[in-house]
Amino acid sequence: MADTKLYISYNQIHQLIDRAVKNFELGDNYNPDLIIAIGGGGFIPARILRSFLKAKNGRNIPIQAIGLSLYEELPNADQNGIPEIPGTQVTKTQWLNFGGADTLVSLLGRKILIVDEVDDSRKTLVYAVSELQKDILKQEEQAGIAPGSSNTEIGIFVVYNKEKPKGENLSSEIMNRYYPAATTPDRWLCFPWDCTTDIEEHTKLAKKSFGDNTSS
Repeated sequence: MADTKLYISYNQIHQLIDRAVKNFELGDNYNPDLIIAIGGGGFIPARILRSFLKAKNGRNIPIQAIGLSLYEELPNADQNGIPEIPGTQVTKTQWLNFGGADTLVSLLGRKILIVDEVDDSRKTLVYAVSELQKDILKQEEQAGIAPGSSNTEIGIFVVYNKEKPKGENLSSEIMNRYYPAATTPDRWLCFPWDCTTDIEEHTKLAKKSFGDNTSS
């Protein structure tokens, strides 16, 4: 049986993000001033993305982390060939908190970019957008302004979008600011930060997975 896994290297991810910033003209057409990384797969892509945006605009965009889980916790998941199994409900494990208990940064008027490594069922992304919109609405109410009048914008950046029917849909407004660096078939993606064995061997497998069309 053919291996259904797609191995991905750090260099491939770096190159994909570089091309995506140029192709989508990020920093120009959409110039975020707050990056929200979905943990744990969104952390490294968010950091790489910030470097490319800084090269264009000369400023470091703050990165904040949120924790969302759609995958069932299975013994030895993602080890010894055992995949994680997508669940049916998103669980919030960490949310925005700046500077201590109950201290939240103002989201109003910001251009927010949510970053994750993969858009699989889309449920996690829809949940993240929905929860952010709730926070924005709450802050608008606290500021005494009309709902939706703060001109806050939300965009999404993913390294990979899987070609498959999605479990949930994003609004057309959000999809206008949806930036997938690459599209892949619906296969098990093996990211380099999940590798716990030989990273050099992982990199070789990544070259084979994508026809050796990237440096490494």
